[in-house]
Amino acid sequence: VQLQASGGGLVQAGGSLRLSCAASGRTLSTYGMGWFRQPPGKGREFVASISRNGDNTYTADSVKGRFTISRDNAKNAMYLQMSSLKPEDTAVYYCAASFQWIGTTEDSYDYWGQGTQVTVSS
Repeated sequence: VQLQASGGGLVQAGGSLRLSCAASGRTLSTYGMGWFRQPPGKGREFVASISRNGDNTYTADSVKGRFTISRDNAKNAMYLQMSSLKPEDTAVYYCAASFQWIGTTEDSYDYWGQGTQVTVSS
């Protein structure tokens, strides 16, 4: 499966963005899906994940209550709605697909998109 993340950009603190992850090559419902991010100068970290059918989600404590993950298997797409953005949310955001039902670690994921830059100004 090929993944394409989009929707990043420059936003002021307190603002919102919606990231999208489009899949091609295989039906997205086959995969648990997740979002990770890599802040400048740091390693990649887990943000949120969603099970194959969308019934189960996990969200990192750092974004809980502000970010919401969702998916639309009919459209072969996944989303990350981000609100109340903070400068520390600045990072490259990656979407990923896993053969597992749902995962929260990098090594749970088998396919990765190219990343989309999110920059939050103070």
